Amino acid sequence: MFDGVVRLQWKSFLLRPEPPTAPRSLEEFKRYTESWKRPAAEEPRAGFRIWEGDESPPSYSVPPHVVAKAAEAHGSEAFEAVHRALLEAYFQENRNITDAEVLEDLWTREGLDAGAFPALDDQGLHQRVYADHLEAMENGASGAPAVRLDGFFGVLMGAQPTEVYARWMHRVIEREITAP
Repeated sequence: MFDGVVRLQWKSFLLRPEPPTAPRSLEEFKRYTESWKRPAAEEPRAGFRIWEGDESPPSYSVPPHVVAKAAEAHGSEAFEAVHRALLEAYFQENRNITDAEVLEDLWTREGLDAGAFPALDDQGLHQRVYADHLEAMENGASGAPAVRLDGFFGVLMGAQPTEVYARWMHRVIEREITAP
């Protein structure tokens, strides 16, 4: 619908920017994932699955963002593949995407060289992740997903039906076309 008009650019936003001092219990996390039912009902292709099993939940946001930033250095196709794999692993497969073994498995599963897997404490990657996070906060983001369109003040927060995003983009595009 917006091919050639809208360019999607993923940025890091950290819901949990620091490792927790007291991690939430598995049962608390399972209850939290019940909130995924609403976006799952609105977009069945998204493939949300309430957390099942005994694998511990992710502890904080930085490790998967570091891996995504490292994949970006291998090109947009590598980034898209790793980004999709991270989302599927978390929301559909209920895998702990802060675990280094899980992250390395996703990396190699998407065809990236195991020797190029990033050090999760790589300061350069951390700086890039935190720079994105700070930019998002400066632009009004306070949660995820958050969508910002250039040329439009504000951020659309939370999982929204596709029609909401489309309506918002149409308004921005119309404003761009009719602007003096």
